[in-house]
Amino acid sequence: MSRRKIGFWYRLAAFLVKPPLLVLFRRDWRGMEHIPAEGGFITAVNHNSYLDPLSYAHFQYNTGRVPRFLAKVSLFNTGMVGCFMRGTGQIPVYRNSSDAADAFRAAVAAVHAGECVAFYPEGTLTRDPALWPMEGKTGAARVALLTRAPVIPVAQWGAHEAMPPYAKKKRLRLLPRKTLTVVAGPPVDLGEFYGKEPTTEVLREVTDTIMDAITALLADLRNEPVPAERYIHRSTSPERRDRPHVSKEEKAE
Repeated sequence: MSRRKIGFWYRLAAFLVKPPLLVLFRRDWRGMEHIPAEGGFITAVNHNSYLDPLSYAHFQYNTGRVPRFLAKVSLFNTGMVGCFMRGTGQIPVYRNSSDAADAFRAAVAAVHAGECVAFYPEGTLTRDPALWPMEGKTGAARVALLTRAPVIPVAQWGAHEAMPPYAKKKRLRLLPRKTLTVVAGPPVDLGEFYGKEPTTEVLREVTDTIMDAITALLADLRNEPVPAERYIHRSTSPERRDRPHVSKEEKAE
């Protein structure tokens, strides 16, 4: 998708949002060369602040390949936010309903049409105490196996300093001026999974592979080692509610 096809609503959103982001924050953007110049693809992004969708969208917009986010359906019915969500072609997610599969059909169709579909695989803000990516849900894996499109891992850091996740008061902490870092990595190699039956086990392996790529990028940003265990948010992983974490050693068994 070229810049001239970005459309009115995306350009309007950029006109309104980019100036304050440029004034209030520093930017550290890396890896734009990994964003495909053409063809459909998937991005998989970590989530540690209510602010980071704006920093990621700003990064992605400036590559000329605007993302279509999967977002909870309630956002599409909220005043001006809903207008922008609908106008920019974001994809509503109907959780726990008979329409839940519609989001994935729409995501597959968008990728086949040559668009970028952005997933937050964790499904919510990370609950990891150190803000590492949690165990991911399998939606991105399903779409990746169906389309065989490139999956670009994206790691973010810094937005949480301006707007901490789950703070009792969602006030921006603008001073001192924060740096919003976004880095895209090379496509995740999922070749070994193509042609396999998309069983629960295969989808979990694909998802873990994607989350490992995101976590490795974030570890480089933070200059810290990759955690030995990945946090599991119990309410989103009912089959593992008796296990708060899963280690890399357990995944290998």
